[in-house]
Amino acid sequence: MKTIYALFVALFVVSASFAEVSDLEKNSLIQFNQFTNGSNWTNKWDTTKPVATWFGVRVINDKVVSIDLADNNLSGELPSCISNLKNLRTLNLFHNAITGEIPNAIGDLKSLEHLNLSFNKLSGAIPQAICKATALKSVELFLNQLSGPIPSDINNLQKLEVLSLYNNELTGQIPASLYQLKSLKVLQLNSNKLTGNLSRDISNLASLESLSLFDNQLIGQVPFDIENLGKLKEMNISYNSFNGIVSEKLAKKDMLNLTMVNQFGVASVMKVDSDKNKAIVSEE
Repeated sequence: MKTIYALFVALFVVSASFAEVSDLEKNSLIQFNQFTNGSNWTNKWDTTKPVATWFGVRVINDKVVSIDLADNNLSGELPSCISNLKNLRTLNLFHNAITGEIPNAIGDLKSLEHLNLSFNKLSGAIPQAICKATALKSVELFLNQLSGPIPSDINNLQKLEVLSLYNNELTGQIPASLYQLKSLKVLQLNSNKLTGNLSRDISNLASLESLSLFDNQLIGQVPFDIENLGKLKEMNISYNSFNGIVSEKLAKKDMLNLTMVNQFGVASVMKVDSDKNKAIVSEE
C-alpha cells in the first residue's frame, strides 16, 4: 500500500511539473514579448520552456497571476492582447522604455490589483476604460508623458489605495468623483498642469495618509477641511496659485510651508492666522 501511495505522489508531482497555462494565455504572453522587443530584454524568456519558468511571470493553478518586468529594457508598445490574462493580479513594468498609449484593454483585467507603468515613455490620455478594472488597489503611472484629464469615472475604483500620477502633463480639474475614493491612502498628482479649485470634499478621503499636489496651477482658497483628515501624515500642495489665509496647523502640515506662485511668477508664503475660527470666517 505504501508503494502504491508513493507512486501516486510521484506521478502527481511529475504531472504538476508539466502543467501549463492555456494556449490563449501563452500566446498572449508571446505576443506581449514580441511587441515589447523581447529579444532586447535584459532577462529574456525561453518560450520553449513552461511559462512558469519565464522570468517575472508567476503562475498559480495554471493561471498567469503576475508579470513583474521592472527595469528589464522593454520597449515598443503594450498590445491589447494583454486583456486575455484574465487572472492577472499584478502588472509591474516600472522603469522601461515603453511608448505609445495605455491600451483600453487594461480595463478588461477584472482581477488586476496592482498596475505600475511608471517611468516609461507612455503618452496620450489615461483611458477611461481603466476605471472598469474595479479590483485595482494601486495605479502608478508617474514619470511618463501622459496628457489630458484624470478619468471622470475614477470613483469606480472603490478599492483604490494608491493613485500616483505625478510628473506627467495632465490637465483639467481634479474630478469631483476622485473625492469619493474613501480607501485612498496615497494621492500624488504633483508636477502636472492641473487647474481649478481644490474641493472641500477632500475631507471625504478619510483614509488619506499622503497628499501631494505640488507644482500645478490650482487656484482659490485652500480648504480648511484638510484638517479633518486625521490620518494625514505628509502633505505638499505648494507651488500652486492658492490664495487667502490658512491656519497655522495647516501650514505646518505642508513640506514647503505653503509657498505659492502668483500671476507674475513670484513665490511667496501664504499668510498664516493662528486663530483658526477667524480664518474659517474669511473662507466663507
